[in-house]
Amino acid sequence: MKKKTTFELTACAMFAALTAVLSQFAVPVGPVPINLATLSVFLAGGILGAAGGLVSQTVYILLGAAGLPVFAEFSGGIGVIAGPTGGYIIGYAAAAWVIGTMVGRFGRGPVSLAVSMAAGSAVCYFLGTAWFMIVTKRALWESLTLCVFPFLIGDALKIAVAAAVSAQLGRVYDRLNRSAGAA
Repeated sequence: MKKKTTFELTACAMFAALTAVLSQFAVPVGPVPINLATLSVFLAGGILGAAGGLVSQTVYILLGAAGLPVFAEFSGGIGVIAGPTGGYIIGYAAAAWVIGTMVGRFGRGPVSLAVSMAAGSAVCYFLGTAWFMIVTKRALWESLTLCVFPFLIGDALKIAVAAAVSAQLGRVYDRLNRSAGAA
């Protein structure tokens, strides 16, 4: 496994912070709030790649688990992760990894980025909805109605924005990372 540079670790920390900030742009519409955190997840996977995306979102999750108010509505603590929305939060790390893995294989073209981000979103939905069903004892259709369907249009818009931004910033990140590694 390749050793991370200071530049890469700093970028991971910045994306963990970005996820924490964007999580606060939340609209409580039910058991799962609508927020902008997934925009950061999509960007992390699309720009940092699989390992960097995974690290950034794992740092975010660990900060929240430790009690820092980084989750939606300035919440934090292991109770949030153990609660109904915890699967979605854990899904952020898995989604960033899936996106980064697919980007590493298929490149950063806008279409491949959008497909990668849709796949990452599907993984997050799967993990989150499965956990929601376990914790709340709700049926699949009811869980999908509460936790997936209301988010599809917003997530499609976030994917469109993140794919466009990642296509550009990903090249800049790679160039800066090569420069930092050579220094």
